[in-house]
Amino acid sequence: MGEFLDAALGFPAVLFSFALMVVTGYWALVLFGALGTDALDVDAEAGAGDGGEGGGLGDLMAWAGLGGVSVTVALSLLVALAWFLSLAGQVLVGVAHAWVTVPVLGAAVAGAWLGTRALVRPLRWVFPADVAPSRRDFVGRVCVVRTGRVTAGFGQAEVTAADGSTAVVQIRVPDGDAAALPFGATALIFDYDAGGEVFLVMPYDTALDPGR
Repeated sequence: MGEFLDAALGFPAVLFSFALMVVTGYWALVLFGALGTDALDVDAEAGAGDGGEGGGLGDLMAWAGLGGVSVTVALSLLVALAWFLSLAGQVLVGVAHAWVTVPVLGAAVAGAWLGTRALVRPLRWVFPADVAPSRRDFVGRVCVVRTGRVTAGFGQAEVTAADGSTAVVQIRVPDGDAAALPFGATALIFDYDAGGEVFLVMPYDTALDPGR
């Protein structure tokens, strides 16, 4: 046990030991339902534009060939493999050859990257990466007017997303027909104006919906 701790706290394994403890604690919280498997994907979603493209850490993982799964899954595998390979390499070279541990670090990182790339392929079916939401996802959805009137320059409505969550959005009527959309009226979102960051709507009669 003492030899294992010495190896785990020695170079280069010590560089990954703390990260491994964080990863272990994170997945323990996931197991108990305190966190989701996509906690770090917030970074990718925050960098996403209306086109739904990811950014930040998500882009970096995709560039390294580790995309297609949740960022937290890929990073967890990378840390675990890097720790194991660095620990095994340190034990193999021994303390008498401490200078060899520097290339062991490089070999461990490279091996962890290759191993993670191989593992994420089948895991893409189990832990798929979430697609960043886009405002254009609301186009084609029905909303309920929450203001007294809707004009070409004023109006708000409540819309329900695909996941069941609701949001209050800015809406406009291109022709300015405010009388057709009073408070509580149902409207159809048919376009999104990225420049004004508003949704364009038209009156919608739910009685004419063929899906009802």
